[in-house]
Amino acid sequence: MAVVTITKDNFEAEVLGCKIPVVLDFWAEWCEPCKMQSTVIEELAAELDGKVKFGKVNVDEEASLALNYQIMSIPTLVVMHYGLFQGKAIGVQGKDAIREMLQGVL
Repeated sequence: MAVVTITKDNFEAEVLGCKIPVVLDFWAEWCEPCKMQSTVIEELAAELDGKVKFGKVNVDEEASLALNYQIMSIPTLVVMHYGLFQGKAIGVQGKDAIREMLQGVL
């Protein structure tokens, strides 16, 4: 499954209504660490296809979503399951760290 672009318009359907865990990657175009994180997210999206949905939230374009999840630094990953907040990690995360974040929801 490809990484989905998440906006305030599709947030309810793509995240809150999703039956599998969702990892939200809060990022910005100008953020170099976010670009490093993006590579890891793309690889995990391919590996965990059908088990986990990965979405990217551009904090410059979707400031209200960033505010709702109290995103103060980027990149930040937020794990959601059945529309409920499950965890958050700030800074670039490796595959193992992201898998560990997902252990409780898989």
